[in-house]
Amino acid sequence: MSSVLGKKIFTRACAQCHTIERGGNDKQGPNLHGIIGRKTGSGTGYAYTQANKDKGITWTSATLDTYLTNPKKYIPGTKMVFAGLKKKKDRTNLIAYINEAA
Repeated sequence: MSSVLGKKIFTRACAQCHTIERGGNDKQGPNLHGIIGRKTGSGTGYAYTQANKDKGITWTSATLDTYLTNPKKYIPGTKMVFAGLKKKKDRTNLIAYINEAA
């Protein structure tokens, strides 16, 4: 697992819609700082879908891995348009970066 490779994946696949630094702005998607340990749809200042609010799980490395495989399958009704990361190693590296940066 490599947070360096994960940062590259974040820049390529996530940064268009998300920021991750503390105090970063929401974009099309919410700022992801502090996402680990947070309930779905509970970040402040972002208009989450009811589907995200109702999912009721806490974000962990394991739940992120499942979500990032196919976001619309894991949370039907999410407004996240990203199709997902099919390769386990890409998800593992991205989650390593999120854990480090967030």
